[in-house]
Amino acid sequence: MLYSYEECKLKLGSDYQIKKAIADGNLYRREKGVYSDEKYVAELEIISWKYSKAIITLNSAFYYHGMTDVIPEYYYLQTPRGAAKIRDLRVRQIFENSLEVELGKIEMPYNGTKISIYNKERMFVELIRSKNKLPFDYYKEIIGSYRNQIDTLDIQAIQEYAYILPKTNMIMETLQLEVL
Repeated sequence: MLYSYEECKLKLGSDYQIKKAIADGNLYRREKGVYSDEKYVAELEIISWKYSKAIITLNSAFYYHGMTDVIPEYYYLQTPRGAAKIRDLRVRQIFENSLEVELGKIEMPYNGTKISIYNKERMFVELIRSKNKLPFDYYKEIIGSYRNQIDTLDIQAIQEYAYILPKTNMIMETLQLEVL
């Protein structure tokens, strides 16, 4: 389990006790302000814990949903437009209008870590919205994955997201021409 410095101080009593627990091997410092009672913690778990209000999107979400086998270089996180800038070099932050951030958000287990991520339908919309920012081969690979999974997708949800989010015509046209 992960703990903040403040939580460790409450639990153990003082900074000295925290350092002692680390020296004894009962507590592990993962990075600045992040502690764990387990020796090994996945980086994804740390990122999800540190940025619990952010939602995994784009390249990261495509990978975690199994739409591509390309491991992303960064963790792509989406936050409301007014949110503070994430200064972590492992993270690429994408800002979205506050009303649209929660649209399609789900909690998904991934390798023992519970992550906040967009569902496949919302990710289809994000794929089309970001089409010009992605390499063409990567885009085609993911569109191919959507074609293969068309029977499991909620087309109604994709259409609803398309009408709420920007680039409605482009999304609907791509859905008709490239996926259905």
